[in-house]
Amino acid sequence: MIFSQHCYSVLIVSDSAKMNEVLSGILPPALYMPVRIVTSVASAKRAVLEREYDLLIVNSPLSDEPGVSFAADQCANRATVALLLMKASVYPDVSEQAVFNGVFLLPKPTTVRALEAAVQWMTAARERLRRVGEKEKTLEETMQEIQLVNRAKWRLIGRLGLSETEAHRYIEKQAMDRSVSKYQIAKEIIAADASAAGGSE
Repeated sequence: MIFSQHCYSVLIVSDSAKMNEVLSGILPPALYMPVRIVTSVASAKRAVLEREYDLLIVNSPLSDEPGVSFAADQCANRATVALLLMKASVYPDVSEQAVFNGVFLLPKPTTVRALEAAVQWMTAARERLRRVGEKEKTLEETMQEIQLVNRAKWRLIGRLGLSETEAHRYIEKQAMDRSVSKYQIAKEIIAADASAAGGSE
């Protein structure tokens, strides 16, 4: 696995000591930390109020409820990737709700190898969500830069009587001459205008 630059937090919701031991054994601390184990959905709900988890493993059924809705809610509202372990006999009853909400499913009984594969799928999915989040952040920053540069252009148009094209070229040239970003030049133009007007942005 090539995710060593990241650690993934894990919440296990299971009241089976044997399953908890198996899951703990396939989650090496170098890659998965912290790993928290709770034995009920009520405890899990309290846990997710304290922090977000990258991976959620629900071993259904639990003492207070099956855990299907909880897993679905976590996938719907957070960047959490969930795996639901369930008896093969109830698989058809919950599969539609789980799959619709992006929850991975694994019928029981299962094997250690299948659990290892499922954890790898989950880790890959969480990594993809992380990268998508980074791209969205970059896009948002780009939009903010464009908006600020446009504001600076209109300040130049109003102050120096330039055309929009001339104002754009002015900002570009200043950025190139000083080896800084257009965003930095735009900030300076707006700050200078605010200072000259005796106000602030």
